[in-house]
Amino acid sequence: MPFVPNTDAERAEMLKAVGASSVEELFSDIPEHLRIKGLDLSDGVSEIEALNEIDSLAERNVQTKKMDWFLGAGAYYGYIPAVVPTLAGRGEFLTAYTPYQPEVSQGTLQAIFEYQSMAAKLLGMPVVNASHYDGATALAEAVLMAWKAKENRNRILLPVDLHPEYSQVIATYCTSFNIEFVQYEGAPESAPVDEDTAAIVIAYPSFSGEVYPIKRAVDRAHEMGALCIVHADPLMCAIMKSPGEQGADIVAAEGQSLGNPLNFGGPYLGIMGTTEALVRRMPGRIVGETKDKVGKRGFVLTLSTREQHIRREKAVSNICSNQGLTMLQTCIYLATLGKQGLREVAKQSYDKAHYAAGLIGGTAGYHVRSSQFFREFLVETPKPAARIVKTLSRRGIMPGLALSRYYPDRPNELLICVTEMNTRAQIERLAVALKEASK
Repeated sequence: MPFVPNTDAERAEMLKAVGASSVEELFSDIPEHLRIKGLDLSDGVSEIEALNEIDSLAERNVQTKKMDWFLGAGAYYGYIPAVVPTLAGRGEFLTAYTPYQPEVSQGTLQAIFEYQSMAAKLLGMPVVNASHYDGATALAEAVLMAWKAKENRNRILLPVDLHPEYSQVIATYCTSFNIEFVQYEGAPESAPVDEDTAAIVIAYPSFSGEVYPIKRAVDRAHEMGALCIVHADPLMCAIMKSPGEQGADIVAAEGQSLGNPLNFGGPYLGIMGTTEALVRRMPGRIVGETKDKVGKRGFVLTLSTREQHIRREKAVSNICSNQGLTMLQTCIYLATLGKQGLREVAKQSYDKAHYAAGLIGGTAGYHVRSSQFFREFLVETPKPAARIVKTLSRRGIMPGLALSRYYPDRPNELLICVTEMNTRAQIERLAVALKEASK
């Protein structure tokens, strides 16, 4: 970030040019009660001191990387091939903006087209857009899209076992709309779908890791004239039936685990796919393949429902970014691994998670609550899970998420995630450490 210093003389000259006698007068339009009365900043330091401070902060990151990592809950530690950041970091991609002019944006448009094609196949949907801020906003947009598609129906069914932060984002998105949210527990096929239901949301898997079959729930929703929205783990779709194969109308997903680093919580990649019947209601943009006047292959924005491109009153959503760089990283990741490589990553995650669950479930005082799961499972602990997390983190092991963070009345529940990055030795160390922590 550039630093442009201004001397007192230069500041006085600029104030004189705009006709203000002081900085206070310059900002006089800001009400007095909203002005900050000074900032609690320490004295300035030298460049050497600043760099030393940055190095010490970076060292904390190094220590974190050395930990055995079993924390997931929507953000996953996976391997990213070196080719992904290398290609995505090229100047023509890193600095590219919205492809308003297709004749000078063919590279960006083709990358979006290839991403959409691969993501659509993975989710089993005819169309995938590009794209949303993250999985939570993609799901919230899906809820609004379904509600608008089903006029005179204002009820949306949400699973109790949905990521709490996703539920909060949905509530924020829908504050100004006449939508009634009804929660349901357990298998989605038992959800109370009726003639007032616009859509049912299914978590695939649920926040606690449980993977429920969704085909019967989809069929029941359709029988009642409702739509079915599935929030899916895209990596899981590499080895299990995709939502599209099971009849979902709209699929939302978090694409972070497909080639994007943890990034301290963002930016991430919100994926959305839908049926052809709903494609004109989908926010974001769709790139299509065509030919120019001499028959050469080319790419254009086939549909773009953002208000930056069309009149506001005709816009489907006011979403204002296509998350182009994170989308590109996912595109390169999927192309690099291919169908078999992605299956191998998913299979390793599945096998290692079930090996870990077997070891932990056989440890006195611990009970694995999840029955069908992919890479995350819920464990009942003999002591408060937050205390166990604190104890093990001091030993270089991050054992998972204590659910008391979201549910204070559930202190003895630990959500453990295992990915392809976890070795057999790490999993066995986790099991031993959990056993010792229970004493």
